[in-house]
Amino acid sequence: MTSPDPTAADPTALGRERADRVLARLEAGDGPGADAVLAGVDEVRDLVYVGAALTSRARSESRALPPAQRAQANTRQTNLGTVRDAARDDPAAMRVWLRRSAEELLLLRAQKAAADRIPG
Repeated sequence: MTSPDPTAADPTALGRERADRVLARLEAGDGPGADAVLAGVDEVRDLVYVGAALTSRARSESRALPPAQRAQANTRQTNLGTVRDAARDDPAAMRVWLRRSAEELLLLRAQKAAADRIPG
């Protein structure tokens, strides 16, 4: 007997897995591949779980930034929330929000890496 897919019954885990795949594609420079991951998700509810995974990571990772960059990241997160709210019932618009959210997370990681290279 094979073990069941843990993401099949857990939309939160599936959202995290999809978020990981989108981020991996974007990190590899494969924007169309990231879009393809999101294109395979038709339900707004499922897209929201991907967004929750990306948002929680962005909030968590922004805490490690220097104060000025952290404040800017908070403003960008607020602006992304506005995009999310406007896209509430539109899967295509939700995918745009998710792509922007994933790109924001990659920006935060690049800013953290740059801040870490500065001595002191």
